[in-house]
Amino acid sequence: MSDLFAPQVPQEVEARRPLADRLRPKTLAEVTGQEHLTGEDGVLARMIDSGSLGSMIFWGPPGTGKTTIARLLSGQAGLAFEQISAIFSGVADLKKVFETARLRRMEGRQTLLFVDEIHRFNRAQQDSFLPVMEDGTVILVGATTENPSFELNAALLSRARVLTFKPHDEQSLGTLLKRAEETEHRPLPLDEDARAALIRMADGDGRAALTLAEEVWRAARKDEVFDTDGLARIVQRRAPVYDKGQDGHYNLISALHKSVRGSDPDAALYYLCRMFDAGEDPLYLGRRLVRMAVEDIGLADPQALVICNAAKDAYDYLGSPEGELALAQACVYLATAPKSNGVYVAYKAAMRAAKENGSLLPPKHILNAPTKLMKAEGYNEGYRYDHDEPDAFSGQDYFPEKMGRKTFYDPPERGFEREIRKRLDWWSKLRRERGS
Repeated sequence: MSDLFAPQVPQEVEARRPLADRLRPKTLAEVTGQEHLTGEDGVLARMIDSGSLGSMIFWGPPGTGKTTIARLLSGQAGLAFEQISAIFSGVADLKKVFETARLRRMEGRQTLLFVDEIHRFNRAQQDSFLPVMEDGTVILVGATTENPSFELNAALLSRARVLTFKPHDEQSLGTLLKRAEETEHRPLPLDEDARAALIRMADGDGRAALTLAEEVWRAARKDEVFDTDGLARIVQRRAPVYDKGQDGHYNLISALHKSVRGSDPDAALYYLCRMFDAGEDPLYLGRRLVRMAVEDIGLADPQALVICNAAKDAYDYLGSPEGELALAQACVYLATAPKSNGVYVAYKAAMRAAKENGSLLPPKHILNAPTKLMKAEGYNEGYRYDHDEPDAFSGQDYFPEKMGRKTFYDPPERGFEREIRKRLDWWSKLRRERGS
């Protein structure tokens, strides 16, 4: 039975509401794309069945249903719903919300407080939630698109369960479009390929998919059906989900680096192009390729560093879009080069030794003696000039006497380092023979 006292919304006003708002699910069962949370065995469904909700952090990309699910949880659990955004709210707003929740609790009703973009609150503001979470004044549901491990206080995270929301896949976006067609009582004027292209444009964002669908309906004339080119003309391509200072940036650069390290040129090129497409600074990518050359290829292929520096210079010289090809060439070279972290490991080991052993004096025989006093102290005494020795190798010990000889660099038998290994083994043999 309808509520006779509920405000009546005129039909023409209802029709002007955004499609995404009109299609907002009324129950958890209607939510699509998050079945791992809302399905029969999902975490949220089990919470509802138990009759007890705890504080939660919803972590996931835009348009995946975080706000909608928070509203549904409050309704199904019989909780008062309060919503604020960390972008527009400050300490004064939080105090008002907490006070209202306390009064409501005295009347026997608990409050579900939904905080959108919760990572935008600073440390002190995040800490202000702790007392009201602990005494049950509010059940906090925070929503964030950023990794909670990096953006939220440990104290807050210890009191809330993190639930991960997934981007919509093609199937769930297709379901949303079918619901839109049922609501509009008309099919989307797109052929099969254009419909698939629209789903790709949405990039896992349900809200974006419905917004794009609205744009198509507005643009279509009677009996007009758009192909892929027609779709591209009437809607602006949606920028990929990517923020140069946030998770998207770090996730993709990590994927690029690990694809290079894993000798997969196809995956490496894909992630490089993802970052180009998202507007990443190509010179930043050039710098990262140089880092990969010294960290993951090293002396297994000494040309890797030369090629990466040349690619960076080529981009600097050519600019976009021609310069990106030089970076792509360097990326493929790195991915297909023999791999070695021998120098990288040796550097870290030597740095540890340098810090642990303090200011030890090098052995006197390798120190210059420009004064009589230094000569009298034994500086440079016994030094053997390697070029005058057999095989141009003296085999003397160059480490501080109190430290003793150490081995930091242990090259693998790959690429050019196979030759370096042979030399080091030969020199070790000479040392043993000469008793040094």
